Amino acid sequence: MKCRKCTEIAVINMRQHKLALCADHFVEWVPAQVEKTIHKYKMFTQNDRVLVAVSGGKDSLALWDILLRIGYCADGLYLGLGIDGGFDYSDESQSRCETFVKRLRESKDHEEGGSRELESVPPDALSPGSRVPDRWLPTLHTLSIPDTYGQSIPQVAQRVQRGRGKPCSVCGLIKRHEMNRIAYQLGYSVLVTGHNLDDEAAVLFGNTMTWQVGYLARQGPVLPGKDGFARKVKPLCRMYEREMAAYCLVRGIDYIYEECPYSFGATSISHKELLAGMEQKSPGAKQNFYLGFLKAKEGGFLNDHQVPSAVMHPCERCGQPTTAPGRCAFCRLWT
Repeated sequence: MKCRKCTEIAVINMRQHKLALCADHFVEWVPAQVEKTIHKYKMFTQNDRVLVAVSGGKDSLALWDILLRIGYCADGLYLGLGIDGGFDYSDESQSRCETFVKRLRESKDHEEGGSRELESVPPDALSPGSRVPDRWLPTLHTLSIPDTYGQSIPQVAQRVQRGRGKPCSVCGLIKRHEMNRIAYQLGYSVLVTGHNLDDEAAVLFGNTMTWQVGYLARQGPVLPGKDGFARKVKPLCRMYEREMAAYCLVRGIDYIYEECPYSFGATSISHKELLAGMEQKSPGAKQNFYLGFLKAKEGGFLNDHQVPSAVMHPCERCGQPTTAPGRCAFCRLWT
């Protein structure tokens, strides 16, 4: 099969778009699609300081690469969760992130002739509205949960009622708290995650199956920042997981292939498998399902089911916003 735009051999055939592209045109097409999504949903601008939550997987590393190629001032954040799984899962994930940013820095140094020492610009040099300095280099912030708080995710899950059986609930709580805290404290105006179309469609499918109206009302590409919460956005919400995997292969981005060892048997994976079967029979099914939902929301669907805003106040221990009296759910994990 040949590329739609030239005579080269296509590296991917996107049936939902009826579009086959060669390597060069594919790596041009992907950033253009992501930028359209950013503009369509007014996620952020060139003047925003962007923090990308990276896991070492294909989606987050591809997203970071895409944002930098487009020209956004984007740094990365990796949270070490202390998950082993028999193959040093967290350590291997962090290694992929560090390799990625090292390669970025070496590439930028090479472009400038290798005549200067690599450095990071202080956060205050990248305040909203300021020009990105010529010497700015992407930074990877890392935080180890075991080193910072004394226990890994699996250890916390074994100790507290919330995480018994599987640590996924504890993991989600800790990641949300720390990502928001770090983004807010370091002055980033927006927190970006690598959720792709497959992820969003699976979440929507699960919420629809059980009619979780509150979750449906909140689901979307943008979660506005307010009351101490950083603005959260999902620029890959219109991109298929398969497209992100292909992008990493073509761009030479090394990512961790293994899934989290605790994800085995997760309901979301079953939902993805069901949707994949529908997609195989009807290309574009996932896209139509999710984008149709967003369009319906814009048209007033669920307006009568908006969840009232909860009264927030600072946690007495960490200062992060919470609805709970006294300490937030995160702080109650440790004391």
